[in-house]
Amino acid sequence: MAKWSAVILGFILTIMVKAFFAPYDFIGLLIIGFIVGYIARSGALGGLWNAALAGTLGTIVTAILFILVATFGGGFLGIFGGLTGFTLSGIGSLVKIVESLIYYAIVMGITGAIGGAIASKD
Repeated sequence: MAKWSAVILGFILTIMVKAFFAPYDFIGLLIIGFIVGYIARSGALGGLWNAALAGTLGTIVTAILFILVATFGGGFLGIFGGLTGFTLSGIGSLVKIVESLIYYAIVMGITGAIGGAIASKD
């Protein structure tokens, strides 16, 4: 079962890492996954689940924000250019989003399991 307080905190931190520290997202995801797993205090499997869920939610929201910026960024004429550009790159974007979902879930899940295992021993 998900500990929503840990998942929401991880979700917010994931979006912040992706938005402000994109070149260092791997290290940020490792740290956030550990924090979420530790806060969940549900053992290794619970930490893995909570951290993977936080990473997945963060990826979904980041993808939605990307779609909004690509579609509506740049004023009235940017709407048409954004829609055309997003439509043309739709398949590539979908593949990238699924790839990011898997990447975030695996990276955060592994360190979440470590954080959960450490927290359950306390």
